[in-house]
Amino acid sequence: MKKSYDTLKKITGKAPVGIRTPSWDFSLSTLKIIRELGLLYDSSLMADDRPYEILEDGQPTGIVELPVEWFLDDYPYFGFSRFTSVRPHIAPEDVFAVWTAEFDKAYEEGTLFVLTMHPKYIGHRSRIAMLEKLIQHFLSRKNIWFATHEDIARYVRRNIRE
Repeated sequence: MKKSYDTLKKITGKAPVGIRTPSWDFSLSTLKIIRELGLLYDSSLMADDRPYEILEDGQPTGIVELPVEWFLDDYPYFGFSRFTSVRPHIAPEDVFAVWTAEFDKAYEEGTLFVLTMHPKYIGHRSRIAMLEKLIQHFLSRKNIWFATHEDIARYVRRNIRE
């Protein structure tokens, strides 16, 4: 993680402020490393539908968690492995129905909706068309905020203890 942090900082000219662990595998060492790097947020855990502050031994860390969910990831629906029996075939319309229902409830609750997408899964014609339709659904609502993880984490941190 430290090497990746340094590489990203060198390439972009800006230090990373957050992390999402590969396959959301948050290890016993992850929080320690996040703290050592001085990161603002993590987006690998699933303890709530809303952003929250990560605790360590019951104590606040100042690190914001932007929670994820497998059903808001394109891989379970569209992933394919030729070397295993993983061969889902789910129509984009069915994924649209799930994601729309999840968004509608998040909107009703006034909370976070985080999709996780991979170009090799979502990046096909029918799936992009579904994604465009989903974005249009989002835009049909008032007061929608499309934001970076950093923007959301900074907002949450400002308002976390209010």
